Amino acid sequence: MKLLGPDDDRSERILTRKAVGSILAGSLVTLLPVVATVPFLPPFGLLMFLGWRLLRPGALPVWAAAPLGLFDDLVSGQPLGSAVLMWQLCSLMLDLVDTRLVTRDFWQDWLLAGGSIAVCLIAGRAFATSLSAHVDTALLFQIVVSVALFPAATRLCTALGGSEDE
Repeated sequence: MKLLGPDDDRSERILTRKAVGSILAGSLVTLLPVVATVPFLPPFGLLMFLGWRLLRPGALPVWAAAPLGLFDDLVSGQPLGSAVLMWQLCSLMLDLVDTRLVTRDFWQDWLLAGGSIAVCLIAGRAFATSLSAHVDTALLFQIVVSVALFPAATRLCTALGGSEDE
């Protein structure tokens, strides 16, 4: 019974633990004291989640986005439930894409991640600030930085995950 993720193979359980640990560590990056006039820091937890979800779809169950998003909400200071909703919607969308596409290349993964990052950041802005706040330029800068850093997050997920043949 696969209620809590992969339970039939020890290497799959280790991979799931590595994925969850790296996503939680990525969410904790927001606690670092970075002084900036423009909020450019990308959502590292979301980047790691998307990296794992696109690199190894079976490493995390589809429902794992909700508790991981809740942890991200708790440590990042976003309104409670915003990352839960957005991460779960991204997970369901990526699961739908996985069922429709037989194979994907890196450019398609980058495009999917870029769209997911942009939607999550724009929705997070809508949840956290009033629409009259002038933060659109900073938000656009954060989206560009986040999408540009996605290959680094994918590379880190690849290094943590090891080879597919193990």
